[in-house]
Amino acid sequence: MPASADDGHNRGHHHQAYSKVVLGDIQYNSPGRDDYSNRSLNGEWVEVTNTGRRAVNLDGWTLSDRSGNRYRFEDLRLAGRATVRVHTGYGRDTRTDVYQDSRDYIWSNYSDRATLRNDRGWTVDTESWGRDRDHRNGYDRGHRR
Repeated sequence: MPASADDGHNRGHHHQAYSKVVLGDIQYNSPGRDDYSNRSLNGEWVEVTNTGRRAVNLDGWTLSDRSGNRYRFEDLRLAGRATVRVHTGYGRDTRTDVYQDSRDYIWSNYSDRATLRNDRGWTVDTESWGRDRDHRNGYDRGHRR
């Protein structure tokens, strides 16, 4: 849905260019203490979902935050009606979970924006929370959707 057609029910969620691949749930506040352990870092994640029936090659697509941290997808074909979860910490990439290999938290608990871009650099979806979020909605406690 183009941003101009947003009726306010997307809760800070805006599609910029038509794509069947969209941002899903976001866990930006890792559960428990922020102790910088790999387990805690991987408690932060963003889901990318293919809402279409056909597989989409995500090679070259990027997921970034407002501060400029960027994850680049490589060699990942997202099946139709499938979701991949992008974790902050370290791990072994699979079809359903990939890892940014960061030793620091990426997603701000207070205010941030996740941006998904295709391999041409076009913004296909964004999701905001905190001060960046649509003011029509209340603040939620660390989890979008």
